[in-house]
Amino acid sequence: MSTVHGLATRALRILDPEDAHGLAIRALKAGLGPTGGADDPILATTMAGLVLPNPVGLAAGFDKDAEVFHPMLRAGFGFVECGTATPLPQAGNPRPRLFRLMQDRAVINRMGFNNRGLEPFAARLARRGPGLVGANIGANKDAEDRIGDYVTGLRRLWGLASYFTLNISSPNTPGLRALQTRAALEELLGRVAEARDVLPPEGRVPMFLKVAPDLEEGEVQAITEAVAANGLSGIIVSNTTVARPELISAHRGEAGGLSGAPLTNLSTRVLSSFAAASGGRLTLIGAGGVGSGAEAYAKIRAGASAVQLYSALVFEGPGLVGRIKRELAQCLRADGFTTVAAAVGAT
Repeated sequence: MSTVHGLATRALRILDPEDAHGLAIRALKAGLGPTGGADDPILATTMAGLVLPNPVGLAAGFDKDAEVFHPMLRAGFGFVECGTATPLPQAGNPRPRLFRLMQDRAVINRMGFNNRGLEPFAARLARRGPGLVGANIGANKDAEDRIGDYVTGLRRLWGLASYFTLNISSPNTPGLRALQTRAALEELLGRVAEARDVLPPEGRVPMFLKVAPDLEEGEVQAITEAVAANGLSGIIVSNTTVARPELISAHRGEAGGLSGAPLTNLSTRVLSSFAAASGGRLTLIGAGGVGSGAEAYAKIRAGASAVQLYSALVFEGPGLVGRIKRELAQCLRADGFTTVAAAVGAT
């Protein structure tokens, strides 16, 4: 990370977290973000058939309204996931709703899918140009038919994104995680698959389900089978957790989803469970607590074809992606791997 970007990251940490994020978005839109160099060839890989220059992606939540995916791709991410976008604009939960836990290198958020809605999101994706950009779609808090909101998102964004993610795992929309239960999930995925299958085939791209880390073994198996049966490409493991491991920061008691370093081990364990349950049938993306090349490598060896991060940027800034890629390449070579794909699931 350059000295300028390092100083900017430290300065942003003085501000309220949500104000700092808004300022970072404006700076990126103004062209003030870092520029990553050429990727190490060992990092080139694929994810559900998508060709990636490297397997390190930006998780949803950073670029909610698809405003800065170009700057984040330039910063060195192999792919960027925008959203979560809901059909109608919504303000989200009352502020304050985003908290830094500095001593724990963690974040708690209860944002509540704040976004400007599908229309401006779609307009920006329509002009996206090169680079892999995914669309994370969700349901409005007050929707009478939440499953219908996912269908609406899929139809409106069809042909505009490199892949889709169905986000049913945010803890900050009341009742949303109930869509992970067997009957609700089968209805959701069935209706989404039905809508997908009548849309123009040239717009068909991989589709993922994003799940919570707070799952039992039986739920892992049920989700895996439902995803496979409905023809989705894979699963993103995982969203934030409602669990509270040993934390020491002042904001540790805030309600919302916990992300960052304390989520690393939990999300990787659940990822391993999904890898065992899927037996290679599904593409897995590892998210939750990725802040170093070693942590990215652990998720790859646990079964992830690619990884995503967000919270670590709060503490390190966008220059972090370059360090993670260098460390990941070193990990691969140290264990004798010549490709990322060769290390996937090599526990």
